[in-house]
Parts: sequence; structure tokens; C-alpha cells
Amino acid sequence: MSRLDSKAVLQGRRSRHSMTLFLGITVSLVCMGGMLVYLWLLALAGGAAAGIDGATGFVIALIAAVIPAGILVPLILMLDRLEPEPGWVLFFAFVWGAGVAVVAALLLNTWGFANITVPMFGQEMGDLLGTSVVAPLVEESAKGAVLLILLWRRRNEIDTFTDGVVYAAMVAAGFAFTENILYFLSAFFEGTLVATFAIRGVVAPLGHPLYTAMIGIGVAYAAMRTGFLRLLAPVVGWFFAVLFHGMWNGATYFGWTGLGLAYLVLFIVLLGILALAAHDRRGQVQAISHYLPPYISTGLVTPADITMLSTLKGRRLAREWAARNAGQKGREAMREYQLAATELALLHQKLDRGTSREDWKVRRDAFLALMHVSRDAFLGRVPQPLAPGWAERPTDSGFLRRADFAQVIAQARAEQEYLPRHGQGPR
Repeated sequence: MSRLDSKAVLQGRRSRHSMTLFLGITVSLVCMGGMLVYLWLLALAGGAAAGIDGATGFVIALIAAVIPAGILVPLILMLDRLEPEPGWVLFFAFVWGAGVAVVAALLLNTWGFANITVPMFGQEMGDLLGTSVVAPLVEESAKGAVLLILLWRRRNEIDTFTDGVVYAAMVAAGFAFTENILYFLSAFFEGTLVATFAIRGVVAPLGHPLYTAMIGIGVAYAAMRTGFLRLLAPVVGWFFAVLFHGMWNGATYFGWTGLGLAYLVLFIVLLGILALAAHDRRGQVQAISHYLPPYISTGLVTPADITMLSTLKGRRLAREWAARNAGQKGREAMREYQLAATELALLHQKLDRGTSREDWKVRRDAFLALMHVSRDAFLGRVPQPLAPGWAERPTDSGFLRRADFAQVIAQARAEQEYLPRHGQGPR
């Protein structure tokens, strides 16, 4: 199996070069580029009117927007380190937020604000309704649309609620990135850049990710469950995303008291998401310890390996060991082995839930094949591999050479045709 094939196995069990993903990224990048050009022209026009250098203002606003995004994205990715999502799909989510969602929100918000300020409301009430009702409805719908696309085309990427949160937060981070450029640019011309950066980049940088995370949780429920409620879950998530977004926007009209209450609510939401991520990680560890032992007889998994796979520290030490044994390629092979083994456990967990695809046997064999090829790669050229640091005895490694693979697959198919533990696994 080639390196490209191994990535195809891991990245969603659909090719990372799928037409949907390619078109989505292309359209998103075009929209993002169009927004940046629009903001550049806006900066030049604003600078000419104010008698200052608009180009400098654009560059400063761009750098100021990069800073919180550069901090926020790694924090988002830290939520799901046991089974990280495919890079290209995460990139698609980010650029959708930074491009398509921003363009849609700009057009629809402009139309909405223009039509809601009517005499019966008055200017002040119209602004409040536009900010706390129209903007949240439009923006959360624009951001949530890509999550529905992922649910439709990449459902098997979403194994836990945390996966839904990660995708949603990446969309929101992209949206906030482009939106921040606009806000920082306006603040540059008004002389309030420091204050605006403090609010949007320091005090409340998690706003958009927390709102849209509600949609991500709903979409994740729809991906992982069956029954009527899975149809309602994304709608319920969207409702809470709009509610929290509107609450924060409306709080600005009630001074520090309103902002304090809104901040408290969002802080509780953040704690809830962190607790959910911790629960999901425990569930992944339980899946590994429950569903992988039946594969010990194949030699591709050992009790020591299962222990290693159950902790982030153990996985890191294993990658370091593989790097010492077979260089950078060995480290990458170990990473792929860890991901394939985790995906294998989650595949069986989906079978228990009744949400796995009909081709699960093909996917199982693909994971087993990748685990075997990865082992062969991180062994290096030494006649006998070094004993891994997580194994109590050298014989605990369970490493196999390429010649053993036909027997491994045959045994796996014979003994694991449908594991007897199904229906008794962790939920």
C-alpha cells in the first residue's frame, strides 16, 4: 500500500481528492479572495477619504486578525488529538467560514438591516433587532451550511460530539478571521484599534466558535445516531447557536451588566464543551480497550499496544521510539498505525450503534492492511527491531513482517467476521 493509499484509508474512507471537497475548497477560496480584495479596496478608499495610508491600515488589520486565529486554531485541534480529523476537510471548513459564509452573511445582513429599520421600530430598535436577531440568524445559517454538507458527504468522519465541535469551531474561526479584518480596519480609521483588538482578540475570541459549536453537536448527534431525533438535532443545535449569538450581540445594548451575564453564560457553555470532549475521549479509550483485544490473535495488536493507544503520552512515546528505530518515516508510520487502530475500534463502535456503512468489512480490512504496512515501515532495516518503550518484554511488540499479512487478513476474516461483543460495547 502506497503512502497515498494510506492517507486515503485514513481520510474519511473517501478519497481526500473527492469532487465535493475539491469544489468546496475552490469556491471557498474564491469567495475568501474576493472578500480580501473587497477589504483592500475599502481600505484604499477609506484611507483616501481620511488622508492616511489605507494600505498600511489593511496590512495592520490583517496581521491583527491573524494573531487570534493563529492561537485559536491550535486550541481547537487540541480537543481531538486521539483521532484527529483529516487536514483537508478541516481546511475546507476554515475557508468556507472565511469565504462563503462571510460573503453570504455580508449580502444577507446588508439586505436585512436595510429592511428592518422601518418607522414602526425606529432607528434604535431597528439596530437592536438587526444586531441581535438578523445577524445571528444569517451568520449561523451561513456557517452551519457547511456542517450539513459534511454530514451529507463526510458522515463517517464524525465519530464523536467532539468531531462536530471541531469542524464547527474551524468554520467559526475562519468566519471570525475575515470578520475581524473588517472590524480592525474600521477601528484603524477611527483610532480605536487597540480597544477593538482587546475586545475581539483577547476578551471574547471564543464567541463565534462557541455559538457554532452548538450546530456541530447537533450534526454529530445526527451522524452517530438513528431514529427521528437525528433529523431534529441539527435544527436544535442551530437554534441554540442563534440564541447564544443573539444574546451576546444584544448584551452590548445593556452595558457591562448585560455583557457580564452573557459572558457568564458563554463561559458555562465552554465548560460544557470541555466536559463533553473529556467524555468523548474516555469513550474512545473504552472503545480501544473493548474492541481491539479480539484482534490480538492476528498479531497486529498486543496488550501493550492497547495500553499505548489509550493515552496521549503513550502515543507520543511510541512515535519517538519509531523515529529512533526508523527515522522520520518511522514516526509517520507509527502515527498512521495509531490512527488506523483507533479508527478500527471506532468502526466496531459504530456497528454497535447501527450507524456504520454496509462496506464496513472492506473498511475493516483496509485498516488492518494499513496497520500491517505501518508496522513494517517503522521496523526499519534492523534484523530485529528494538523493544518498544511501552512493552514490558521484547516479545510484547507483536511486530509482523510483510510475508505474514495474507495469514493475518485470513485469520481476521475468519475470527472477526462479526465480533461476538457487538451489542455489548460501550455507548
